[in-house]
Amino acid sequence: MIQRAGIVGAGIAGIAAAIRLANKGYQVDVYEANSYPGGKLSQITYQGYRFDAGPSLFTLPKLVEELFMLSGEQVQDHFEYIQLPVNCHYFYEDGTFLKAYADRHDFLREISQKTSEDPETVNAALDSSANIYETLSDLFMKRSLHRWQTFMNPKALRAYGKLHRLDFFRTMHQANKQRFTDERVVQLFNRYATYNGSNPYETPATMNIIPHLEFNIGAYFPTKGMYSITQSLVELAKRLGVTFHFGAKVEEISTHEQGVQGIKVNGAIQPYALVVSNMDVVNTYRKLLSYVKPPTRLLTQPKSSSALIFYWGVEQTFEQLDLHNIFFSRNYQQEFEHIFQKKSIYHDPTVYVNITSKYKPDDAPPDCENWFTMINVPNNSGQDWDQLIDQARQAIIDKVSRNLGVDLSDKIVCEDILDPRTIESRTSSSQGALYGNSSNNRYAAFLRHANFSRKIKGLYFCGGSVHPGGGIPLSLLSAKIAVDQIPAVA
Repeated sequence: MIQRAGIVGAGIAGIAAAIRLANKGYQVDVYEANSYPGGKLSQITYQGYRFDAGPSLFTLPKLVEELFMLSGEQVQDHFEYIQLPVNCHYFYEDGTFLKAYADRHDFLREISQKTSEDPETVNAALDSSANIYETLSDLFMKRSLHRWQTFMNPKALRAYGKLHRLDFFRTMHQANKQRFTDERVVQLFNRYATYNGSNPYETPATMNIIPHLEFNIGAYFPTKGMYSITQSLVELAKRLGVTFHFGAKVEEISTHEQGVQGIKVNGAIQPYALVVSNMDVVNTYRKLLSYVKPPTRLLTQPKSSSALIFYWGVEQTFEQLDLHNIFFSRNYQQEFEHIFQKKSIYHDPTVYVNITSKYKPDDAPPDCENWFTMINVPNNSGQDWDQLIDQARQAIIDKVSRNLGVDLSDKIVCEDILDPRTIESRTSSSQGALYGNSSNNRYAAFLRHANFSRKIKGLYFCGGSVHPGGGIPLSLLSAKIAVDQIPAVA
């Protein structure tokens, strides 16, 4: 008997859920309002430049490989990536330039040469990050937090004896400030709070789990760009029989007698035995389940930060820059106070510049570079974004020009902009938040929506707004957790 499954949204989690459901024997349809797949993980082409529109850091590639292996295919036949020799270039306003080498020995030597920090302290911090990951990853990242079985499995029981070492009760900044003596190293490690849109001065020190992904497991680059993750998985899904419907805005998730009935598109209900929503969970309830009483406490949790991104075609190449580059603000705490308390943009923001043409030269014309230039900003709560964007643009140009010793404004030959308003409109992300809820309290992991509905049989959720969180790795894991709740077709 054919069992049909409908998926709302062709973001990376929706695509992964489609692949997993197809492997369980379902006939799968994916509905996407945009004309393209990927959600935030899409691309922009402009005047001879190509930009990955959203996520620019690739970690935990085995989560992508797993989808090919599950489908009986060899990943190298369809998707290739390399490990980066240098994770990031860091620029400080005092003139310090630091390379975060992938090789730990090289990184510790760089720390020793460029800062006053004891490299053994940094070495211990990376070991501690690995220990947090090994203790918590199975419990918090790979299983549902909303099933009692999660907390009674052998790995969870072993983890309980180590909980006192996981730093739930200090903030990330407090832990880093007490561990390190050099403010530049404190700032470097505080930066990892931004990987899930949080504030290092509020998020628990448990979030020091994040450096493990980059330093101990590795940072990678898909040889055809980040968008090739989306492209390769869409093609895999199609080979498995998944059908994608683009320009197909879902109007409602239809139910009958507390069970899923189907998906309403273009005024007609398409029947499905189960539905997986990859749409932001807030907007899923507000727009597609407006007749259902929402879980208000979960949906009104504080949202993560957003981003302001300038896609710049730059008519010069810069030897001192790499794929990933950070230009730090002088006062990190003030910057985060502006983002989360004042809901504004600090006059001296930390600037991230991603240049894929360093590894994929055809992303820019000869002797040019494609700059994905981003700062962390508050989510959309009605600010005067046009004014903020103008001010931020000048602050970014001034900062980068000062650090590189060149007038950047003369080098920018084309520009496109993505701000919290357009992030919200293009991806249905509530308030333009990049990661759904923030993780600015120790209970945040438990205040994300489950990957299934307790009230509506056959309704499931995936993507960055639900458990376990935002970013490519966690979004892929959300699809796994959701589909793991679903039995295979008999």
